[in-house]
Amino acid sequence: MHPTIPGFTYQRVTVADNISRDISLNVAVGGSGSPVMLLHGFPQTHLMWRHVAVELAAHHTVICPDLRGYGASEKPAAAADDTYSKRTMAADTVALARALGHDRFALAGHDRGALVAIRAALDHPEVITHLASLDVLPTLDTWDVMHGTTAAVGFHLYLMAQPPGLPEQMIRASADAFFGHFLDIWTRDPQAIPAGIRAEYLAASRAAVPSIVADYRASAGIDVTHDQADRDAGNQLRMPVSVLQQDWGAALGFDAAARWRAWAPDLRHTTVSCGHFMAEEAPGEVVEAVRDLLAR
Repeated sequence: MHPTIPGFTYQRVTVADNISRDISLNVAVGGSGSPVMLLHGFPQTHLMWRHVAVELAAHHTVICPDLRGYGASEKPAAAADDTYSKRTMAADTVALARALGHDRFALAGHDRGALVAIRAALDHPEVITHLASLDVLPTLDTWDVMHGTTAAVGFHLYLMAQPPGLPEQMIRASADAFFGHFLDIWTRDPQAIPAGIRAEYLAASRAAVPSIVADYRASAGIDVTHDQADRDAGNQLRMPVSVLQQDWGAALGFDAAARWRAWAPDLRHTTVSCGHFMAEEAPGEVVEAVRDLLAR
C-alpha cells in the first residue's frame, strides 16, 4: 500500500494537453471551502503536503496533485520543448481545478511546484487569486544568481540541462543515490521525512527519471524564454504573493526579497530557519503563512 494523506480521497483527473494528448493526473482532494491547490517539489510527490493539507482542509477545499511526470501522474515522453515547460504544467493546474469545479483558486508551490505556480499566476491572473512560493526564485533569476564556485550547490541544474541521453543514463544508473542525496543534504531535521515516506519518494523518482530530467531541461531553455518575455513586457504577479525562503541570498550573494519584489508588488517575503523541505520540517509555519496569505 502506498502512503496517502489522511482523510483525503484520491482520483485520476484528465487534463487537456495541446502538446501531444490528454494526460491524467493523480490527485488527492480533501476538506471544503474556498479552493487551495498545493504543488510539490523535487524529488517528492504530493505527499510532501501531508501535514499542511490536513490543517488547511479544516476551512478549505485542498487539492494536491502529482505534477505531470512525477509520482502516480502520467509521464508523457518529451516530444517537444514545451511538453514539460512550466507553461504547460501550469495549464494542467488550471484544467485540473476546472475539472473539479473551480474557476478560481489559490495556489501554493514548493521547489519545482513553485515554478509551476509562478508561471500559472503570470499566465492566468484571472484564475489564480493568491500565490505562495516555497524556497525558489523565479527561473530567470535562478540562473542569474548562479555564478562562480557557489553555483556548485546547483550542480543538478546544470547536469539535467544537458541534451537528452547522458543525464538520464547517469541518473538512472544511481537513481537512489542521486535522489537520496538531495533528501539528505537539503534536510535539517532528518526525522521530518520518515523511512516510509523517503522510500516512496525514491521509488517514485526512480520510475520517473526521463520526465524529471525533461522538467529540469525545460527550465534551462523554454522556461527562461517565457520568463524573459514577461520581464521584457513588464508583466508582474497581480495577486497577493507570499514567499518563504531559506537564506540563499546570504549564501550566494544576492538580495532575495528584491529579486522577488521585481515580480510581485504585493509581496510578503519571509526568511525561514528550517531546511528546504519546510512543509515537512516546519508545517505549522507554512500553514500560518498560507492562512495569512489567503486573508489578504
